[in-house]
Parts: sequence; C-alpha cells; structure tokens
Amino acid sequence: MSESSPDSSKKLLQYIIQEITIDEAPEEISSIAHMVLEDLFDINKTEIILDRSVNFSKEKEKALKQMLKRINDHEPIQYILGEAEFYGRKFNVGPGVLIPRSETEELIQLIVNENKGKKIRFLDIGTGTGCIPITLTKELREVRANAIDFDPRVIKIARKNAERYEVPVEFLLIDILKEPIPLTGLDVIISNPPYVLESEKVDMKSNVLDYEPHTALFVEDSDPLIFYRRIAELSKQALKEGGSLYFEINERYGEEVQMLLEVMDYTHVEVVKDIHGKDRIVRATNSVDVGGLD
Repeated sequence: MSESSPDSSKKLLQYIIQEITIDEAPEEISSIAHMVLEDLFDINKTEIILDRSVNFSKEKEKALKQMLKRINDHEPIQYILGEAEFYGRKFNVGPGVLIPRSETEELIQLIVNENKGKKIRFLDIGTGTGCIPITLTKELREVRANAIDFDPRVIKIARKNAERYEVPVEFLLIDILKEPIPLTGLDVIISNPPYVLESEKVDMKSNVLDYEPHTALFVEDSDPLIFYRRIAELSKQALKEGGSLYFEINERYGEEVQMLLEVMDYTHVEVVKDIHGKDRIVRATNSVDVGGLD
C-alpha cells in the first residue's frame, strides 16, 4: 500500500470501506471505518469533511492491516478497540462481556424520564459493562447505585468503567438464579437479562455467535422466561412497596412477561415498544409488600 497510500482523510476512509468485506449494510461498514480512522489515526468526522492530509508510518500501515484482518474475520469492532459507545459515553469491553446495545439506551431513556429529580436507590441485575448503573448515575445524579453479575471478569470491567467516570456503584458478585438479592428497600430494579432463544442462533451473525458471551445472550427454548420469573420473585422482597421494576425483553414475549408480572400481583404493568415498533421493555409497580425469600 505504501506507494499508492491514501494521502488524505477522505481517501483513507474510502480505502478502509473498500477493504472491509464483511456482509453488513453500507451504513454499518461506514461506521466501522470511521471508528478505525479515529482510533488509529486520530481523525474525526469533522477532519474527514475538511479532508485533512494523512502521512503513513510503517507502524500505522501494519496496524491498519492487522485491524482490517480482524474485522474481516468478523470480530466485533468494539472488542478490537476495547471499548463501545453507549448513551454518548465510551465503555471498556472485552472478551466475556456483552457489547451494549442501542435498545438498552431506550430503556435508560425511559428510566431517566420517569425518575428525573427523584432520589432513588436502584439495582441493575446482570450488569455487564456496568453501562446501565453508570449511565443512570450520571444522568440522574442523586442516586445510590447497586449492580449484580455472576462473572468476576465482568465485575472487574464494570468496576473499571465506574472508575473511568468517577461514579460510586456497589458491584456484587451474585448468581441470581441460585442466590437471593441481599438488598431491601430499593426504589428501582432494572434488568436486561439473557433473552435470545437457543433456536434463534441460526439467524444470528458470526460476529455475535463466535465472540460474544453466550451466557449473557441465550436462554433455553423450554424456559424462555426463567430470568424474568426469578427476578420478579426476588424483587417482591427487594423493592419498596410502590417501587418500579424495568425489564428489557425479547420482542416475542411482551405479552407473556406482562402476564407473568400481573399473576405475581405487580400493578401498572405495561409493555413499551422500541423505536422500531417492537415490544422491548416491560415496566411494573410492586404494590404488595410480602415476606422474604430464601
């Protein structure tokens, strides 16, 4: 590439786009190319518009080739760069940690809209990168944040993200399917648990199947609501009376999750659609104060 190396940011962007061969929409490939430019060459979108000149070093050329190979091997760009953007902030990610999704940004927005100005104590179950408690702490300010995950590698990355944004989050290493929630008097519980059916793997791309943690994504077809049922049971004890429960869900199970919560005596149960018109969030109110669970 040396003799005919792109000598401007626009040319370099086009070169990177042409070299990315994965089966993705043009918009996604363009987005990946922009992330590569910013990470390797410190060129942002404004500098591309201004068509800043580019000088290659041998090291940069080698690094670009290596990055393009990893991209074309279907490794997610977020794992390559070591971070993912969520709600306008960048979060550390790594193997074994689920990459935050845009659907979860809609969950955040709903919680922010409904709790702005309130002093709340909340718990995020299955925290992953910690993007939910960290973002809510930054957006709502006067909160006490707690978060649970069962994987120590995940907790380690979540703690680094909390340190990155200088927010106090108490992270607990707990397997929610086997252990109780060791907290009571919570105003809000949030969870984006595994909800993709094992049978849906056939429709998923290799960048997800080959790289992202299956324990954070998939549930058995025979019991797709296992996490919702368990969390809802435990939340009866952990939430205050009148406290709120928010779930992100598989679009196929909005009605089933709603019915599950209503049978368990939650009130004001509502299925909320995402920007694409798909059932994506279920929220409910804990209106019955019950005894503890073992």
